[in-house]
Amino acid sequence: MSKNKRKLHVHNQLLLGALTGFGVLILFIAGIFYTEHYLVPQNNVTTTPILETNRTMVKRLPPAIKKQLKIASPSATFRVPILMYHYVENIQNPNDRLRVELNIPPAVFEQQVITLKNAGYTFMTAKQLGEVLDGKMSLPKKPILLTFDDGHWDFDTVVLPILEKYHVHATAYIISGFIEGSDFMTRQELRQVVNSGIVDVGAHTVHHLSLAGLPLTTVQNEVDESKTWLEENYHIKVVSFAYPNGSFDQQAIQVVKADGFSTAVSTVPGIEQNQANRFFMYRLRPGYRTGQTLLTWLNQNYFSAY
Repeated sequence: MSKNKRKLHVHNQLLLGALTGFGVLILFIAGIFYTEHYLVPQNNVTTTPILETNRTMVKRLPPAIKKQLKIASPSATFRVPILMYHYVENIQNPNDRLRVELNIPPAVFEQQVITLKNAGYTFMTAKQLGEVLDGKMSLPKKPILLTFDDGHWDFDTVVLPILEKYHVHATAYIISGFIEGSDFMTRQELRQVVNSGIVDVGAHTVHHLSLAGLPLTTVQNEVDESKTWLEENYHIKVVSFAYPNGSFDQQAIQVVKADGFSTAVSTVPGIEQNQANRFFMYRLRPGYRTGQTLLTWLNQNYFSAY
């Protein structure tokens, strides 16, 4: 190779190396931009599942929703307590503070059912309450709803036998992505719940994300995919939704509406349900109350805490 050709070859190699290095730099910068703008949630919003506790549960309406309620058109308001449960079991590890905080022992839960049944309460499902709000059915005497969040294993092994024993209906909100998890029902156990004929199954997202403030596509995926998975795997119509941690905003409400749900429940304490709040209906945690203590508590007009 002549001297001039060698110089030209070296020059070309240096030019090729510089272009390659520049291309890598451009790809690196583009990768950072994509990650920050498309993969990382904006406004410091977390997309990590948050475990429900008394501290994380939303107990007040978002300001925008509260303002909307003030200008909502008048509609029939029904006094319907919706009781909220998570765990119903005899806890083996007293150091499991989350479980202890959200748990009701089976004996206490059974006494609550007996108390309500003897007092003449009618156990409804969320689906039926939606039909009442739509004017498709009349509100029964002394209505009440029992709702269970998450889909823990004890719903099939502990709760369902009690419901069947006293012939009462309930609504179970299922985190579809957690089925078959170590602390949750298996697919077969959930099928037993569905086949019982006394439990209305609702959706509770795929990954238990707090929906308020999340990107629209994330909210849509969590809401839609949970509903679709339950409907396709169990051949049921899922019409009620529960917000994880009771976390919602106007965007979440619109997504739930658009997805064909007829009702949704929050964790805001209250007892009055109507058209204005049908997509964030109020719920109550009964705690360990039974007998006359439970009945007196339910007769209140104002609930400020659980």
